[in-house]
Amino acid sequence: MKRSTTRTGGSLAALALTLSLGLSACGNESDSPADETASDTPESSAPAEPSTPAEEESAPAAEGAAGQVFGPGCAAVPTEGGGSFDGMATEPVANAASANPLLKTLVAAVTEAGLVDTLNSAQDITVFAPTDDAFAKLPKKDLKAVLADKALLTQILTHHVVGGALTPETLAGEHDTLNKDKVTVEGSGEEFMVDAGGGTMASVICGNVPTANATVYIVDSVLMPS
Repeated sequence: MKRSTTRTGGSLAALALTLSLGLSACGNESDSPADETASDTPESSAPAEPSTPAEEESAPAAEGAAGQVFGPGCAAVPTEGGGSFDGMATEPVANAASANPLLKTLVAAVTEAGLVDTLNSAQDITVFAPTDDAFAKLPKKDLKAVLADKALLTQILTHHVVGGALTPETLAGEHDTLNKDKVTVEGSGEEFMVDAGGGTMASVICGNVPTANATVYIVDSVLMPS
């Protein structure tokens, strides 16, 4: 009887030990996936969006001066170099115009009239700049006579210059010119017409062009003072 009890007790002890080890092993196996999942969580939930605001802020700057101009004629302005919108924005207005291939005749007239320094040194002005094609509308004989008459040439050119930097929002209306007369602008948004004299109107074909000291509106006709 003693032997049988001892053997039975030993068997029970061995069984308990086996169950204990088995449960312990099961517990370790169930903990392992949870630990792996927990360790994976920080990597999978890490945010990756902080660069978006910086990209949005840099977008307007990338457009440069070209981002504020308007009009169909702007397409003819060079995209690079001194005659581009970015190039013109860094120079005073007479120098800026001299680099623009659309304004060669205007620059020649300004030089002939001795107005380069006057325009370059003025602050916060608005210039209506006729293109070469605008000057070509004038009879060659008349254009030649005007270029030869410095006083008359000065009157015509200063009639194209308004004191104060006009934005598209303030462009429409009647404005005082450096010729001590007035010029009238009609329109709104991105479509403007300027009184060219003699019952004709000039269209703004490229507007709100920035230079270091002036805002330029390129027009398709020469503005003649009354």
